[in-house]
Amino acid sequence: MKFFEDVLVGDVDELGRYTFTPDDIKSFAHRFDPQRFHIDEEEAARSHFGALCASGWHTASMWMRLAADQRRREAEAAIIRGEPVAQWGPAAGFRELKWLKPVYAGDTIAYRAEVIETRISQSRPESGLVVSFASGDNQKGERVISFVSTVFVQRRPDMP
Repeated sequence: MKFFEDVLVGDVDELGRYTFTPDDIKSFAHRFDPQRFHIDEEEAARSHFGALCASGWHTASMWMRLAADQRRREAEAAIIRGEPVAQWGPAAGFRELKWLKPVYAGDTIAYRAEVIETRISQSRPESGLVVSFASGDNQKGERVISFVSTVFVQRRPDMP
């Protein structure tokens, strides 16, 4: 895992892809967002969406899952190379969340994060803040979700 000083504006992490199946959509919705167009295909067909679609919270949760998996893989690789691993987190929040298009059953979303700002934290000088533009695009290349995420990232111990 990179330390704050190693993170550059413009860095892009391709986090991975996730295909939303009908069963996954319904399971998530039953637990967390039980609106009819997320849990019943017939009612979804009669809704303004026209078909079963994933909860926006499901699409956001999959971004987080893939981001956490990516960071774990990076940390494991650093350990194998004998490199120190920086602490990422906690998150300082997100803003500008937009669900731009529905995610339908069968859609595959490619998730990514691009660093748009870095700054040393005033309240936690041992950390920096990394601000990223997070997004997901469907298999047609259409953006379906975006938000701005801010996370604390450990600075190198030898930095002033």
